[in-house]
This record gives sequence, structure tokens and C-alpha cells, in this order.
Amino acid sequence: MFEILTEKLSKVLRSLGSKGRLSEKDVDEALRQMRLALLEADVNFKVVKSFLARAKEQALTTKVFESLTPAQQIIKIVNEELTNILGGEPNHLKAASHSPSIVMLVGLQGSGKTTTAAKLALYLRHSGQCPLLVAADTRRPAAIDQLVVLGKQLDIPVYNEDANIAPLTICRQALKQAKEIAATWVVIDTQGRLHIDKAMMKELSQLKVEIKPSEVLLVVDAMTGQDAVNIAEEFNRSMGLTGLILTKMDGDARGGAALSIKFVTGVPVKFIGTGEKANALEVFYPDRLASRILGMGDILTLIEKAEKTFDEQRVKQLEKKMRTADFDLEDLLWQLRQVKKMGMLTQLVEMLPGFSKLATNIPNGSEEAQMRKVEAIILSMTTEERHSPSIIDGSRRRRIAKGSGTTTRDVNQLLNQFYHMQKLTKVAAKGKLPKNLMGMLRQ
Repeated sequence: MFEILTEKLSKVLRSLGSKGRLSEKDVDEALRQMRLALLEADVNFKVVKSFLARAKEQALTTKVFESLTPAQQIIKIVNEELTNILGGEPNHLKAASHSPSIVMLVGLQGSGKTTTAAKLALYLRHSGQCPLLVAADTRRPAAIDQLVVLGKQLDIPVYNEDANIAPLTICRQALKQAKEIAATWVVIDTQGRLHIDKAMMKELSQLKVEIKPSEVLLVVDAMTGQDAVNIAEEFNRSMGLTGLILTKMDGDARGGAALSIKFVTGVPVKFIGTGEKANALEVFYPDRLASRILGMGDILTLIEKAEKTFDEQRVKQLEKKMRTADFDLEDLLWQLRQVKKMGMLTQLVEMLPGFSKLATNIPNGSEEAQMRKVEAIILSMTTEERHSPSIIDGSRRRRIAKGSGTTTRDVNQLLNQFYHMQKLTKVAAKGKLPKNLMGMLRQ
């Protein structure tokens, strides 16, 4: 996310850090460079103007020039102002006073509305809720089939009818079923079109009046930049939105929509889509995103991902093996699979402070290809070989390479890396080992 903007803003801030003292001229030049970076990132001009005015005001009133660490003060100011533009405080879903609560998803075709409905339902279930998906996009019959398939994959109930049935009738019947199965949230995938028109808005507004949702969320493609802002303005003006979900954030190298949409429309962003996987939906935290944009990482989100992914019991077993230096290739295979569950390696690297530039240097898709190669090599080994890699001689290496579709060089490289990891494990075992990934991040 935001590769281009992060790189340019980080460069400006690094140039300030190289100076012992700052003059007003230095700050003006830095703000000028930030202005260019933001405009090139397709950030709305009004947003850029407000951001720079506030940052300049804060720089003058907080006595930056008298500070012993003026560059750090500027970074703090820029971080705070970016957070304010993004929305300030996180804005969570608001439940209705009586169950079930209803979320009505609206948006244009191609914005990722149907897949987002499934992701949102999965998020709700992970939050301890009982969701019901409703396939009410009768304008695109494939959307009904798509939602049914996603529901089966995630084991989440989906209410669907024939595409000839009116969306309002579908929603009314779905609400009856929600009460029967004691669903606490109903997520409705409504119909979209390729463009905004009065007929579309009228249909959605009537549906909103009838079903009285507690949340009306617009699903909008972040990669469309200012078009996303214009679409949000139009939907909000016509039917009154309670929030936004920005999809395809993992492909948004500029960030114009995310940095403009709340300021321009006044509607808070509640979630962001960060990939194709069902769990690639994150609660939108303005302060965390501002930190990512400035290349300062996002440790809290990384920890939350780890908490959802790692099996606590297995982690304790792994810790015990590491303490006794019994860590083997079977354990390495398990770790790799946990990392795959957490998401793309480049996204995880982005969350580590100072590592955002490294993420941009990893070729697109190469990290998953490398993981698949390592996994294939380990799976081509016998159980005995995984537990005792020292028995893998030349002939075994050739057999493993042939079985995994790799080369003996690849097998040798993996074994060498593993032996190096074992050495580190033995050293760490003499001291205090962190209990899990959270501990590693916090130490």
C-alpha cells in the first residue's frame, strides 16, 4: 500500500533528520516537497491545502525550532495531521437496539461488493457474532451464485432466491430466517450498476427505508482515486451513508482515495480490503495507516494477525522444542503455513517499522513462489528425514529434488538455512525465549 507516497514522504523526513537544527526555510521546503508528493498521489487539492496549513501552524506553535530534536517533532506533527485527515478515531460498526442488526452494502459493479460481503460476514463471526448473508443483487445473477459459493466455503449461511424475485421481498424473507436461526447480524449484498443513475439510487433508497439497516456501507475501489471520492459523495448525497469500505488497498500505490475520502465526504472509512483472501479485511485505524504511510510500520495490526492465526497450544509445544534444540523441518513447515495464513509476506513486512522499503523490493508474487518451493521440498522428504535432516546425504538430496520439482542446489540451500536456524535456536535456548510471535514483536 502507498509505495510511491511512502517512499517520497520518507525521503523528505530523512532529509530533515540529517540536519541538527531546522530553520523556518527548512520546514517550508519540506512542506513544499510533501505538497508535491501528495498531489502526485492524487490526493484532493483541498485536503492537501488543509494538511499543509495545519502542519505549518503546528510547527510554529510547538516551538519546533527550539527543540533538541526538531526533525522528530516534525515527524510527530505530520503523523498527527495525517491521522486527522484519515478520520482521527476508528469508527466501528454500530449494532441495532434489537437483534438482528442489518448491514446494507451498496456500490457500483466491479468494486468488490459481493466478496466484501463474505469477508465482512467472516469478520463478524470471528468477533463472536452469528451472521447471515443475503444475496439481493438480482441485477447480476452471477452475484447470487458467487455469494452462495463463498458462503459454503466459509461455512456461513446465505439466504438466496431466484433472480426474478424483487430485492425487497428477498430481504424481508431473509430477516424472517435470521430470526429463526438466531442470527445477530444480516449482511445484504445489494444490486449495483456500471454507473450511477437516478433509478439505481431510487431503488436502493426505497430498500433502505423498508429494511431500516443500522449500517449503510459503500464499497468502493481505492484504486480509482478521485473517482472513488466522487462516487462516495454521490451515494452519500442520495441515500445517507454511515460508512465506507475501501477495497483493493493492497494494489493502491498512491493512496489518493484513502487520504481524501473522509475529509471530502465526511463519511468515515470503517474497513479496508487488503487482498483476495477471505480474511483480508481490516478494521480501519487512521493512526495505524498514517504510521504505515510514513514508513513507521504497524506493529499492532501485525500482532492482531498473529493472535488470530497461531494455535497457542502448538506455539507452546514449539517453544519447548526450541528450548531443547529439537526444532526440526516438520516444525519449519508448520511455521511457513502459519505465515501463509497471516497474509502476503510483503504486507507483513510493511507493518514492521523501517521495513516498508524492503517490501517494495520483493518482486510481486515471488514470496509465495519461494514458500511453495520450500514446502514442496520438505513434503518430498520422509518423516524420518524431516525429524533428522542430518541423514540426508547426496542420493537422498537428488531424490528430494526430483520429487519436489526443484534442483539439488535448492535442497542444499534450504538445508543450509535450516542448520543456520538451528544454531540460532540453540543460542536462544540458553536465554529466555519469547512465548510466541507477540513476544518476539514486543521484545
